[in-house]
Amino acid sequence: MAPRMLLARHGQTEWSLSGRHTGRTDIALLDEGRRGAKLLGERLHRSPWNGVPDAGVLTSPLVRASETCALAGFADRAEEWDGLLEWNYGAYEGLTPAEIQSIRPGWFIWRDGVPGGESVADITARADEVVERVRTADRDVLVFAHGHILRALAARWLGYDLTFAARIRLAPTSLSLLGWAYDAPAVERWNDTGHLEL
Repeated sequence: MAPRMLLARHGQTEWSLSGRHTGRTDIALLDEGRRGAKLLGERLHRSPWNGVPDAGVLTSPLVRASETCALAGFADRAEEWDGLLEWNYGAYEGLTPAEIQSIRPGWFIWRDGVPGGESVADITARADEVVERVRTADRDVLVFAHGHILRALAARWLGYDLTFAARIRLAPTSLSLLGWAYDAPAVERWNDTGHLEL
C-alpha cells in the first residue's frame, strides 16, 4: 500500500487564538492547546489508529508543534525537521490579517507571499520536498506542524497550485489524512476535531 500522511496541527497558542500570523516566533501552547494535544494523542492511541505503530513521525522544531507531538505521546519516535517550519511571515510576523490589509490592501498570502519572508515559490518547493519524502517512504508518516504549511502540503499532495490551500482551513489540534483513492492522491479526512468534543 502506498504511504499516507497524517497531519496534526499544533494546539492553541495565544497568537493562533487572536489570529496573529505566527511563523518563526516560538510561542508555547496555552493550557487549552496542551489539553487538545493530549486528547489528540488519546485518539491516536485508540482504535483504529492504535498508536500508528508502523508510522514514521516528523515534527516541526518549533515548540508549539514539538510540544503537541510530545503531549500526544510521540516524542520518543519523532524526528524534528526544518522542512515543517511554518511559513516565514517576514515583515508580517505577529500581525493580524486586518492589520496587514491596512498596510497592503488586497494582500493574499497564497498569491503574494510576504515581504522579507517566504514567497509562494519558496513554500511550494518546501511542501513538494515534504510530499516527496513521504511518498518515497516505506510506511505512513505522522506529521506535527502548523496551519499554513499543512494546508500547503495538502494542496501539493493533490497536485494543485498553492492557492488551493486558501480553501481548506485547519483548526488547532485537528487531525487530517492524505492518502489515495483509485490510485490517485486524495483527502481521506480533513480538519477532524472530534477528539476535542469530549
